[in-house]
Amino acid sequence: MRILVMHGPNLNLLGKRETSIYGQLDFEAVNGMIEKKALSLGVTAEIFQSNHEGAIIDKLHEAMGKYDAVVLNAGAYTHTSYAIMDAIKAIGLPVVEVHMSNIHAREAFRHTSVIAPACVGQIAGFGAMSYTLALTAVVNWVKDKR
Repeated sequence: MRILVMHGPNLNLLGKRETSIYGQLDFEAVNGMIEKKALSLGVTAEIFQSNHEGAIIDKLHEAMGKYDAVVLNAGAYTHTSYAIMDAIKAIGLPVVEVHMSNIHAREAFRHTSVIAPACVGQIAGFGAMSYTLALTAVVNWVKDKR
């Protein structure tokens, strides 16, 4: 099984930005956790990061026929990008929305996810572990559907 794990804008600055919200682990350490979890689950995870909405959409399009599922932290695009929501709907793959912080306990504008209706589920609020929880969830979701 192949899973695409996508980091959106500013996540490349993990460990440097707002550590009180996102934690001390840097981007490489978070990716290491994801890779270790994928190995333990017996799946392959490709990790991608972009600060650009169009690049995220292009990568979602490329996922068709190449991956079994997607784990997506769209960052702030979660709350604004109907284009990413449309791309998720278009690709026909299960997508789990992930956030390191609890978006429902933060500023009001973060409480609404425009991509959530296109996703099979959402995991938020567990720091870097949100990614490993999402990876586990989507792998099990795919296995259950097969």
